[in-house]
Order: sequence, then structure tokens, then C-alpha cells
Amino acid sequence: MSETIRLVVNGTERTVQTVEQRRLLDVLREDLQLTGTKYGCGEGQCGACLVLLDGKPTRTCILPVSAAVGKEITTIEGLAKGNELDPVQEAFLEEGAMQCGYCTSGMILSASALLKENPHPSDEEIVSAMNGHICRCNGYPKVVGAIRRAAEKGRS
Repeated sequence: MSETIRLVVNGTERTVQTVEQRRLLDVLREDLQLTGTKYGCGEGQCGACLVLLDGKPTRTCILPVSAAVGKEITTIEGLAKGNELDPVQEAFLEEGAMQCGYCTSGMILSASALLKENPHPSDEEIVSAMNGHICRCNGYPKVVGAIRRAAEKGRS
């Protein structure tokens, strides 16, 4: 049975009519037209569907929309401030840390969460934080470089 669900997405309250157990991924993409969040594996293993839920990396393909009620949801569309990219987004562009781009939004959001928690991570900490993101293009070295660059930008 459908009901009214209120979500805070990228700083804006949004209302959808849906069932509580529907995946947050589907609500974001289909109801709210936020297509930067991707469907990858459907099992919470690849990271393509990742958003920040109260600042924590969260996989939306296995999360019912009801679990996001009362929490701040940040998608890739909400990371930039107007036309100004987030430093992590800029660093990914500068380092060429994407090829097909399918995994990129989840990686950028994970990197953003990492740098908020640990502004000066070692390469080992970066790799650990990015564990569980699958990049079919194998852009991992450039992703580490991009996160390192974003951390350096944060220091200046």
C-alpha cells in the first residue's frame, strides 16, 4: 500500500508516494530523477548506488526508502555548490579518475566522506576506504591520485 514518504535530499525536503520497502535507489532515480546514483549489482557489493546518509556512505540498492526517513541524503547531484564543483569532483576531473563514469559518483561520495573524517589520509587509508567499489575500467590508481589531490587541496 502506497503512502507519503518525506525525505531530505541534497538539503531539500521532497515528498514521494511509494511503499516503505521500495529501494531508496529506485525512489531517487525514478521518482526524484536523480540519476547520478547508478544501479550496479543490486546486492550492495559494487558501490555504484552509493549515497551519503547523514554523511555516511550507504548503498541504496539494498536499503528500503523507509530507512532514510529523517536522515539527510546526499547524492552526487548535491555535492557541488551551484556551479562550483566540490574539491573531490575537481580532483577526479584533474586526475582523469574516470573512464566510463559508471562507478564515479559512488567513489566521489565515498572519498568525500573519507576526507571529512580524515582530511590527510595515507594511501593505505584511501585504498581501505575505497574497498568495495568496483571499477570495471580499472581506474583505481587514478582514483587514489585524485583523492590524494583533493586532500592536498584541502590543506591549502
